Amino acid sequence: MIGRLKGVVDSLLEDHVILDVHGVGYVVACSSRTLQKLPRPGEAAVLAIETQVREDSIRLFGFLSDSERDWFRLLQNVQGVGAKVALAILSILPPSELSSAIALQDKAAVAQAPGVGPKLAARIVAELKDKTVEFADSPAMLNVSGGEATGASRTANEAISALVNLGYGRLQAASAVAASLRALGDGAETSALIRRGLKELAS
Repeated sequence: MIGRLKGVVDSLLEDHVILDVHGVGYVVACSSRTLQKLPRPGEAAVLAIETQVREDSIRLFGFLSDSERDWFRLLQNVQGVGAKVALAILSILPPSELSSAIALQDKAAVAQAPGVGPKLAARIVAELKDKTVEFADSPAMLNVSGGEATGASRTANEAISALVNLGYGRLQAASAVAASLRALGDGAETSALIRRGLKELAS
């Protein structure tokens, strides 16, 4: 199984890249977000790879981060979500925003992806709501997943702790602070995040 490829971008197409690795051109399907961030043809690139083996084919899917690949795998655990739909979701929502959308049960955000209707979006956020702890990587989620707070995440984690001390669940608090960060910006002070978080929790 292939887990990572390092080579030179040969060509970029609508839904995949051809990556030249020592003279062998690998066809790697990617989200549109990943394709936009890849370097130009002739330049070096490294992709985390998910290999899917079927009776009649072997397909490679490429990602700029292990986190994106983890979400690609996780999304396909939901009935009705295959590789195409998972890539479509990751094309509109990077891992941090997808994690927040699921924690906040934001069906509308997930439903923006082509091929994802309201019912499927509702199923995705419902079935994966307990998985945000494992896969969260946005500043507001670091405390939930047990990560060490550094830099911009420190105020978010302080706000989460304050809300937890007021009796709210850790995931609830993290979701409220994530929404507050989006509204107020990364430079918001802890007190502002707490006030906004309380409003989110009360709504």
